[in-house]
Amino acid sequence: MLDRRNFLKLGAVGGGAVFLSGLYGSSLAAGQISDFYFVQLSDTHWGFSGPPNPDAANTLRKAVAAVNALAIAPDFIVFTGDLTHTTDDPKERRQRMAQFRDIVGALKVKTVHFMPGEHDAALDNGAAFKEFFGPTHYSFDHKGVHFIALDNVSDPGAKIGETQLAWLAQDLAGRAQDAPIVVLTHRPLFDLEPKWDWATRDGDKALALLMPHPNVTVFYGHIHQEHHHQTGHIAHHAAKSLIFPLPAPGSQEKRTPLPWDPAAPGKGLGFREIEADPASARYTIAEKLVEGGAG
Repeated sequence: MLDRRNFLKLGAVGGGAVFLSGLYGSSLAAGQISDFYFVQLSDTHWGFSGPPNPDAANTLRKAVAAVNALAIAPDFIVFTGDLTHTTDDPKERRQRMAQFRDIVGALKVKTVHFMPGEHDAALDNGAAFKEFFGPTHYSFDHKGVHFIALDNVSDPGAKIGETQLAWLAQDLAGRAQDAPIVVLTHRPLFDLEPKWDWATRDGDKALALLMPHPNVTVFYGHIHQEHHHQTGHIAHHAAKSLIFPLPAPGSQEKRTPLPWDPAAPGKGLGFREIEADPASARYTIAEKLVEGGAG
């Protein structure tokens, strides 16, 4: 019988990049929990149009079709922000969110977690996002892993804020010290490239709260590319975008989108599968391509 773990290994041989993350030695008893996997999609920017992606009206639908075509369905899906492209018009903002919601409503996996990006939330402190998708920060548990979704975008100053940090401290207080914890954010919690807005101004305070827990992994979006970073024992993994790729951190003066390649229309775009092994607090990341894309 082909189980999920062996299937992922076969898929990796077929061309998906795989990255292992996490620490070993969690005291959770084997057999009380089970492995699972979920899908992360990020930065769909519904409503964007322009030369960086002439196919912008179709990319999100292709991604939905690609996820629906996975041979083994994920336990759940998470969108880590910038669901829609920014607009100053509140009516247009809500219209884009409604359109995004309708398109992703075609996903066969019905457990979907949404998070805002600054394009969704910075201009109205997340008001429209909450109308369509609910709270901007929350936590949930799944098969032995505690997930925490942090909002570092509704504040236009790129802060988490003292109120949410107090909530995070209280949430962590209810966890076992060595519990597997996955943090989901839009912006990076560390200073990746502050001049490009690739940082959270009080991210160090969140990391200080997380640091006493030995089994923490962070998955985020915002920078439109795969990127891996370590803060002490905490691993941070950025996801590709579903609209256009951005340059490597600090590689040029401005963070302008990389040019569209007609010969490889999906180059640099994608989503990822994340397999969780709660017993060892280990995660296997498999990068996936949008239909028709190239790595």
